[in-house]
Amino acid sequence: MNQEIINLFDEYTHVPLSRDEFIRRLTKFTGSLAAAMTVLPMLEVNYAHAQTVPPQDDRIATEHITYPGDDCTMKGYVAKPKEKGKYGAVVVIHENRGLNPHIEDITRRVALAGYLALAPDALSPVGGTPTNEDEARDKIGKLDAQKNLNNYIKAFDYLKTREDCNGKTGCVGFCWGGGMANQLAVHVPDLKAAVAYYGRQPDAADVPKIKAAVQLHYGALDERINAGIPAYEEALKKAGTQYELYIYEGANHAFNNDTAPTRYNAAAAKLAWERTLKLFGETLR
Repeated sequence: MNQEIINLFDEYTHVPLSRDEFIRRLTKFTGSLAAAMTVLPMLEVNYAHAQTVPPQDDRIATEHITYPGDDCTMKGYVAKPKEKGKYGAVVVIHENRGLNPHIEDITRRVALAGYLALAPDALSPVGGTPTNEDEARDKIGKLDAQKNLNNYIKAFDYLKTREDCNGKTGCVGFCWGGGMANQLAVHVPDLKAAVAYYGRQPDAADVPKIKAAVQLHYGALDERINAGIPAYEEALKKAGTQYELYIYEGANHAFNNDTAPTRYNAAAAKLAWERTLKLFGETLR
């Protein structure tokens, strides 16, 4: 796939670019509207590929829960090992499409690795994640930033009330959720681990507040997000924060999303996930 087309799709999914404008520009790259419509399914997510761990997997238990948010009731998807016990807890933070089948599958993957996993729906205050992705992205962009952050902070309060939580908490986020993972590292003092996949970096001035072990994953071709790496890494070093930073050659933004065939990079995703679980094993057991 032409990298310029991938970059255009990234612009469409992250910058206020209308679908009509996106299709118009895609048509210019492909030469015709018919060719653009042929390319489009290779760019957009396909949730038919979302289930690597089926909800009915007998090794895990899943449930839909609610917890108190900031002037709202937050909805969330929980997955945990079937065997009774106390587990380290991981908040799974979705992309700017909201809580969808792909993120639910990742939540089950975390549970299968031996953790209590909760994926909050950031769009709970406005009725929950819609099926239309353009609508979801639009609503994500209109969320009150402070209230949204508070809603994620309160997810940890909820987890610590559960009998199946051992009291140790971490988070992992992707894209928009990667930026939120970085913010939670800043704003949740007792967080043990924060893993951010191609997420926006926090302000350098806030980095000294981070007490968690931070792990950062970036695709080498993701110029938009990667522009913030040097300042973030400099601040992490200066603050003496425990961190790991990985840049995957040949990988694009969203390289972990196996429902997006063009940007998914199986080798990078596998290695990044192994590193993620290793950090959780070191901090949440």
